Amino acid sequence: MIDFITDYRNKLQGTLGAIPLDKVAQAIEWLRTARDEERTIFTCGNGGSAATASHFVCDVLKGASYNRPQRFRIQCLSDNQATLTAYSNDVSYDCALVEVLKNYARPGDILLSISGSGNSPNVLRAAEYANQAGLKTIGLTGRDGGQLGRLSQLEINVADPHMGRIEDGHMFICHMIAYYFMETEKAGGC
Repeated sequence: MIDFITDYRNKLQGTLGAIPLDKVAQAIEWLRTARDEERTIFTCGNGGSAATASHFVCDVLKGASYNRPQRFRIQCLSDNQATLTAYSNDVSYDCALVEVLKNYARPGDILLSISGSGNSPNVLRAAEYANQAGLKTIGLTGRDGGQLGRLSQLEINVADPHMGRIEDGHMFICHMIAYYFMETEKAGGC
């Protein structure tokens, strides 16, 4: 058992060490500009990636916005279960995210898509629409980046074949971004 745990930890350290920090810094700059210009940031994903997208929104809404003079406008497209399942059941799962995005997106907003495979059809449809509608697109991808990597204006790839380590890497990236704002910008009082 210890051998497996040690091996996983060692491989994860290598995976995290290979994350392109310059691209994380670029994402921070894009998000700062979006906040300062009162743009909306949208996130999305499926399964564990949807959980990461939702967790990131929570960190930014509370941790990076609470008691601060400038607040983020951010929402996870995967969070409204009623709408997500209505589109999935009545139309197609492939369009469930993009149809929600169409209601809110404006040019200059940001879509941060998370997909370990980079090939989830519903995430790809959202990224395609975002590019056409004048949004900036950030893709957190795994493995070889898949189609999402090629669709994203800024790809941050966790180049590991193991989905667990890809998801660990995506959460690590999201925490680096959110905690940058939490720990380098002063919060005020209530």
